[in-house]
Amino acid sequence: MIRHLLPMAGLMLGAAAYAQTGPLPATPPAATPPAYVAAPAPTRISDPLPVAPPRTYRLPVAARRVAQANRNATREPSVAGYRNAVQIYPYAEGALYRVLAAPERVTDIALQPGEALVAIAAGDTTRWTIGDTSSGSGEGKRTHILLKPFSAGLATNLVVTTNRRSYHLELASTPATAMAAVSWTYPADALIALRRETAAAEAARPVAAGVPLEALRFAYRISGDNPAWRPLRAFDDGRQTFIEFPDGIEQDEAPPLFVIGPDGAAELVNYRMAGRFYIVDRLFSAAELRLGGKKQRIVRIARDDGRKPRGGRHD
Repeated sequence: MIRHLLPMAGLMLGAAAYAQTGPLPATPPAATPPAYVAAPAPTRISDPLPVAPPRTYRLPVAARRVAQANRNATREPSVAGYRNAVQIYPYAEGALYRVLAAPERVTDIALQPGEALVAIAAGDTTRWTIGDTSSGSGEGKRTHILLKPFSAGLATNLVVTTNRRSYHLELASTPATAMAAVSWTYPADALIALRRETAAAEAARPVAAGVPLEALRFAYRISGDNPAWRPLRAFDDGRQTFIEFPDGIEQDEAPPLFVIGPDGAAELVNYRMAGRFYIVDRLFSAAELRLGGKKQRIVRIARDDGRKPRGGRHD
């Protein structure tokens, strides 16, 4: 009897608990597993990044070309180029000048008188001593670059820039043989000086050389505008007419010359310029110098002696 009451008591206790707490929660449904996603492959740091293939540069070919060009441009010392102990090179833009030096010997690089040093640059400044000094004064002041190697068997280059030009030197040291001094001649400067001397001599030469003074006639009247190029005078020798201009006409725009005919028409005439003179290989009664566009400047030259020319074409 007691065995039957115990299950009954358990049922009654369970019912009482259900009445207080309510029904037990239902079991949640199982979650749906996510779809499979492949994980990215890990990056390997050791893998090199892709790069474009390098361009092929034919260095040996380029080096041979440069070496050949340098050999062609190099000026070597010559016996004919020596004046006493000074090797004199003719200067040329872009040339390379060989200079031989030796330990315990100073080689003097002398620039042109009046030439001012701007900068010096050497490829090897550790094993070469390079300095500069000067001699003379005024317009004859001259810059000297002094160099000395520490040992034999060295080679480098030296670039010297001045207010006039640049020098490129190839330096080499020998055990005992050194060039005492190096300087240059300047053919381009000599040509310019010769042209100036020729022009000065031409300007100083009488424009009517060989003509007796009494044959010259100055009876010309100059009238019209007053530009900077207005002639100073005009004269003839009975065969040619000469028109003298102020100094500087060679650098200014020169006016063309027109001869005025008997009918008043202007005719362009042939003439040549010698210094500040026009030389016309004929005589004329009247001519005009004209220059300009809308505001044309006109200067008239007229012969007023009333004489007949003794020769040559005239109007």
